Order: sequence, then structure tokens, then C-alpha cells
Amino acid sequence: MICTRTLSSMDMPLPLDISAGTSVTIGNFDGVHLGHQALLELTRKRAEEAGTLPVAITFDPHPLEVLTPHAPPRLTSTQTRLALLEKSGMALVILITFTPELAAMSPEAFVHRILQDNLHMCELFLGYDFTLGKGRAGTPEVLAELGRREGFAVERLEALSVDGDVVSSTRIRELLRQGDVWEASALLGRLYTVRGEIIHGQNRGGRLLGFPTANLAPVATMLPKPGVYATLAVPSNSVGNGLPTINSMSDMEHAYAAVTNIGYNPTFGPGALTIETHLLDFSQDLYGKQLEVAFVERLRGEVSFTGPEALMAQIKKDTERARAILNQNRPDRSSVR
Repeated sequence: MICTRTLSSMDMPLPLDISAGTSVTIGNFDGVHLGHQALLELTRKRAEEAGTLPVAITFDPHPLEVLTPHAPPRLTSTQTRLALLEKSGMALVILITFTPELAAMSPEAFVHRILQDNLHMCELFLGYDFTLGKGRAGTPEVLAELGRREGFAVERLEALSVDGDVVSSTRIRELLRQGDVWEASALLGRLYTVRGEIIHGQNRGGRLLGFPTANLAPVATMLPKPGVYATLAVPSNSVGNGLPTINSMSDMEHAYAAVTNIGYNPTFGPGALTIETHLLDFSQDLYGKQLEVAFVERLRGEVSFTGPEALMAQIKKDTERARAILNQNRPDRSSVR
């Protein structure tokens, strides 16, 4: 169950009976990556053992969007983040509007007003780099000492590493900036996806080049480094419940093999940044629909070609290579759709 709260509405009744107490985890949870998933699973498991309700608290907008002019791009939309948190087994997901007033609260005030008075918190589970309250004063050590005085337990989960990489939203963004989408997926625990509405583009793909593309409206989440990618794509009539429908290569049963270009069309421009996806072996009308695109591997950077013929030849090579990559990741399939 998802519940939205502002600081002024925290005293309102919650939609669940919390008289048995709660086991709480707090974080921005951008990406809901493997580290977040481990923290959520620990919270869920301990709540089951204690007979409490597992609760996740997150914030919108991202605190850095309020506190600094240089907030990082988001890995997940708010809707997707909430859906992933709820899917993780949380009985209640609370979205708190982050404001300067909230940022100015001391760790003690936050714990007393929100976690104790409103949630009857018994246990608090924190990520390895989590801090809370004004001036980031609520470190795990400070919160543990407060818990000893107030009668709640605090547990900090150590950093999770995958192949020597510490799993963090910051590291995933670094990998996406480099175009290392497959490596980013290893830290996310799923393929990195973007989702947006299909809009009219310049119609060069189909009319001029013979490779029609679905052009996405600008998306609110981070894009990988400009270039050409082997991708999977799922068109739909709506945004659904926010959950990604493409998580791994095994989802090829309902996704189309595709090639996606992120860039400025230097052969014809340069122009504005665009996201163009060519769905292999697909010929239906997509305008006005939503498209979810999952990034599997970067094929190459964006190049300015001498003309349409040279670009067409390269797109054909990109398509053939994308098929080979997607088939290789699904050895049980002789071909892709």
C-alpha cells in the first residue's frame, strides 16, 4: 500500500493498523538497485520475525533537488520507484514531500515526530551511506545512540559489491554516462529501462532510410551515453502500474528486439537530442502509445555520415549486430521476433 504524506499531514491516520509496531527502512531508493533490494529484504524478514509491519519511507523530490542546484538525474520515475518498493514486500510505502522545512528538522525531531509518534517504530534499517536530518547529522551512529535511549533497534547494512563494484545509484549513473548499460544492469538487478510516449519525428527513418523508428518524447529519467544500442522494446496503450515489464533477456517472450539511437542526428543536423527506436520485424502504427525500452549493449557512438546511403548501410550493420547480441544472450532461441 502506498501512502503520500507532507510534513503537515504526518499526524493524519494511516491506512493500516500499526498497533503491533513497524520495522522501518528509509532512503531515496533511486533505481531500487541490488543494494536497496537487500535492505528491503532485511526489513521484510525482520518484520516477519518480530510480528511488525515492514515500512519503507522515501522522498520526492530528491533531497538534492531541494538543497542544491546540481541534483543528479533520476534512474527511476517516482511512479516506478514506488511500485518497485511496494513489490519488494513492504506492507506500507510512505512518500514524503521533501521541503526546506523537512531538511531543517533535527534527526531527533524526525525520529520522534515521524517514526515514533506516527509509525510506532520498533526497528530501523539503514543503508551503509544513509544520513538523516539537518546538516546530515543523523548518521547511523547517532541514530543507534538515539535508539538505545528511546527503545528501538538500529541496524546498518554494509555496502553490497558485485564483481568488485560497490552497488550505489552514483555508480550506476557513472556506468550509464559511459554507455556501459550491461554493467549497470548487473548492479540494478534488471535491465535499465526508459519509458515515454511515442511522438512524430522527422520521418527520415522510414521515408528516407527504410528503417522506421518510434521517437520518444523527452523522458524524466537518465539516458545512457549518446550512441546506438541493442535494446528490447514493449509498446503499450498506457504507462501501466509503473513496474518495468522488461527485466532481463528472458522477457524476450513479450518484448521486441530493437535498435535504439540516442543522439543529435549529426548526418542531418545536428539537431535536438532524440531517442529513436527501430523495432525489428514490426510494422504496426505506434503513434500515441507508450514505449518501454530496455538497454542491453552499446553498439557504437554516434557518427556523422557522408549521406543517407552510408547511414543506411551502417544501420543495416547495426541491426544485424543487435540481432546477434540478443540471440547470444538467449541461446535457447534460434531467432528473435
